[in-house]
Amino acid sequence: MSQIFVLFFPGSYCLLPLYQPLLDAVTKAGCEIKGIHPPTVGPSSRQGYAHTAPSMYDDAAVLAREVERLADEGKDVIIVGHSYGGVPMTQASQGLGKEERKVQGKPGGIVRLGYMSAIIPALGQSARGAISVVPAEQHPPIDVDEHGWMLMADPAATAGLILQHLPPDEGAAIVGDFAKHSARSFLDPVTQTGYRDIPVSYLLCEEDLVGPPDLQRSWIERVELESGRSVHVTAVRTGHMPNLTAEKETVDWILQLARTADA
Repeated sequence: MSQIFVLFFPGSYCLLPLYQPLLDAVTKAGCEIKGIHPPTVGPSSRQGYAHTAPSMYDDAAVLAREVERLADEGKDVIIVGHSYGGVPMTQASQGLGKEERKVQGKPGGIVRLGYMSAIIPALGQSARGAISVVPAEQHPPIDVDEHGWMLMADPAATAGLILQHLPPDEGAAIVGDFAKHSARSFLDPVTQTGYRDIPVSYLLCEEDLVGPPDLQRSWIERVELESGRSVHVTAVRTGHMPNLTAEKETVDWILQLARTADA
């Protein structure tokens, strides 16, 4: 896996330490991986920034720059996006596929997109639009501050939706440590869709309450229809945050992406 490099883009509100055990396990297995802190996520627990919240396009720009840097070094890049992270990943990846860069005489590029129980928006669709069919009672309660930063208003209720496989107190403590997240980012529509040209894998969480499995399957089916390629699907019986409730299966999935790309 010497030429493979995995970029990990977290879900909304989530700070990278929440994923560190997952990243460490992938690294220990011999695969290079790096997590990215999105501009749309605040700097620390329950915090945003004292300025207008950034857009999804700001997230996509940060991700695209990191992909280009690695690709210019000759790396074959896999992007793994969790939850909301699938949206900027979809936006950022257009034009950065390995085959597209090869035609331009450039080295490296994205060889696979890995959606980890992640939103796959259609062209012109926002994160909010993609999950609009989810019943209201399955949306976490939020507050929004004067700068447009969202905060999980009821950590215990949210934990019951996204960490229902953990003890309630443990889940509530984890959600209570979430940062704030940009409200605007959920309204920004994607203007390009990298999954049309780049192979896709999906970690389907069969007990996800905020991104129900039937909705995940509908996204997968649309990608297959639009791209003309099959999506490689791995199903796991867990909820919305498999990095915490199905870590081994999630590590194995990421390593399988790397092995497939390196074959």
